[in-house]
Amino acid sequence: MKQTISKIRAELQAADVSRLPVFINTYKEDDRAGVRKLADIARKKMADYEKELSRIEAMCFYEKKYSEYSYICGIDEVGRGPLAGPVVAGAVMLPKDCRILYLNDSKRLTAKKREELYDIIIEKALGVGLGFVSPERIDEINILQATYEAMRQAIGKLCHRPDILLNDAVTIPDVEIRQVPIIKGDAKSISIAAASIVAKVTRDRMMMEYDSLLPGYDFASNKGYGSTAHIDALKRLGPSPIHRKSFLRNLEMPE
Repeated sequence: MKQTISKIRAELQAADVSRLPVFINTYKEDDRAGVRKLADIARKKMADYEKELSRIEAMCFYEKKYSEYSYICGIDEVGRGPLAGPVVAGAVMLPKDCRILYLNDSKRLTAKKREELYDIIIEKALGVGLGFVSPERIDEINILQATYEAMRQAIGKLCHRPDILLNDAVTIPDVEIRQVPIIKGDAKSISIAAASIVAKVTRDRMMMEYDSLLPGYDFASNKGYGSTAHIDALKRLGPSPIHRKSFLRNLEMPE
């Protein structure tokens, strides 16, 4: 007796990618149009998976180029532009054979996907380091120097000293390790993409905590960036303890 279409549909939903070829071969010539349609869906899933594998492999270009190094570290930061909160840097070293599907510039991913990838990165990474520079320190030394400081902190917190750094666009002063700045590196290197995601998720979680401590600015939603609602809250409430005073001067906000 043939399987019902509903059971075949459930089989497809439960199948991981390794089972898709078997599913396709089993049902591709079924005499029921609905079943053949499910086989077509499985083909598309397989094609999408292979396309993603190719994309991730292309993002390993720099990791392959510098494969003679044992510990390759990706560096990225988040939070240079917000009016409030810290700047956070991430440093991630992945195993050489590591291929985490859907890694990308954190800005191109949904919050849900970033959270999923964060857990995978933490599980698979050889080392993860995070650096934090406060709003007060940003006001003191400027955001560019604060970014460098956060990156140096992140490198220093790794369990192994990196042999080479793949950086998103910048060259970090006062670091003796070899550096390779890569323009838009968070979309071109899996190591930098991983660092971008770890830093972004970490900072977003911090801003959600600040939202509960400092209600009224909607930090959970805007993450400290200058949304219309955030600017309106600043005008009503004035700056909070985590606002960057040097960023507010052009807005003519009270300090």
